[in-house]
Amino acid sequence: MNIKILFSSLFLCFFCFAKMQAQEVLTIEDAMKIALENNFEIKIAKNNSRINETNVTIGNAGMLPVATASVTDNNSIQNSKQTRQDGTSTSLDNAKNNSLNYGVSIGWTIFDGMKMFARHDQLKELQKLGDSELKRIILAKIGQVNSAYYDLFQQQQQLAALDTTIVISNQRLTLAKNRFTIGKASKLEVLNAQVDLNSDQVALLRQKESYANAKILLNQYLARDPKIDFKVTDQVTVDSKLVLADLIDLAQKQNPALETQIINKRVAELQLKQVKADRYPVVRLTSGYNFAESESSLGFTSATSARGLNYGFNATLNIFDGFNQHRNEKIAKLQIENSQIAIEQQNMILNSQLSIAFQTYLTNLELIDLEEDNEAIARQNLQITLDKFKIGTITTIDFRTAQLNYVNAKVRYSNAQYEAKLSEIALKELAGNINF
Repeated sequence: MNIKILFSSLFLCFFCFAKMQAQEVLTIEDAMKIALENNFEIKIAKNNSRINETNVTIGNAGMLPVATASVTDNNSIQNSKQTRQDGTSTSLDNAKNNSLNYGVSIGWTIFDGMKMFARHDQLKELQKLGDSELKRIILAKIGQVNSAYYDLFQQQQQLAALDTTIVISNQRLTLAKNRFTIGKASKLEVLNAQVDLNSDQVALLRQKESYANAKILLNQYLARDPKIDFKVTDQVTVDSKLVLADLIDLAQKQNPALETQIINKRVAELQLKQVKADRYPVVRLTSGYNFAESESSLGFTSATSARGLNYGFNATLNIFDGFNQHRNEKIAKLQIENSQIAIEQQNMILNSQLSIAFQTYLTNLELIDLEEDNEAIARQNLQITLDKFKIGTITTIDFRTAQLNYVNAKVRYSNAQYEAKLSEIALKELAGNINF
């Protein structure tokens, strides 16, 4: 009986292992690649970035001439009566009158106080702002994918630990039944073993549910069918060589939030240039070619027509606008000042976040070593306890305690790896340096 149950347990473990081997192994590199291609928020951010890029043209800045074609056709039917100076009069019912005008006109602003050039530079900065926002969203989503991926890793490790404890609990139940059969144990020992096995099976089912839900969540981040089955790597490598000073230096150059504030200041400076340009005259060239004709059933002239070129220029200068120019310049300068304050604030927030995250990172690195040692000790203790339990030199309570200690140590070790990896990801995200 003992051999049959042990063989069945080993066969079940082998079957589960073979099933996992048949599943797709999703690497973190593949997950990030899929997210970059499929994630909806990244797609929207990419399109917004393309919109900003498309807007950077000299035409949008107002540097090019504008040509307009127009056609106007007016017709009327009227009962008309005319009285001349000599007292004579004439009249006509249903008199037809029509006029037709068409042509092309061109207008070109050749000087506006350099406002158009400042506007063009501002469009370039807005493109950079869109690129920075795209980078921020990509970093956030890639960080999210990494977190979900390594959460699956640690849940996968917990499943393995619970699978192991199920096998051990089955062995314990078998031993208890054998000892009860030969009269060396009470029925209570069998019942306790059965209760503990049932508890382990419940924990395994709960963990399988959590693992399946975590897979669905990762598939959601990857914007693919939630039913796609896969497994993740069974190993995690934590970069233990991060240096706080290097991270701060990278963040000053690459952090999207800080980069956004710096660009916002540049946009505000260019806005001030555009406001100041309103102090200068605006010179605009105009030209066009038009054709006009009209017909009248009553009057001295029955038809007229004209065609030809017109050209000229106009210039305007704001002399007084109720001090609005002064007010607008003052507001633009305050916007620049606010932008500088926002940069300083973001710098302080960024340095604080990096310092806190780095301290957590160092703690988690130490916890990995400590929990690894604890897991090795708990595994050795369980093996010794199992050997003693087989020969009946320890109680079932001591055996169960050793069994739970091993499971908990294994779970804590995988959690320590997971938390350390999260700390690494958070630091690299703040530094704008996640590799993808």
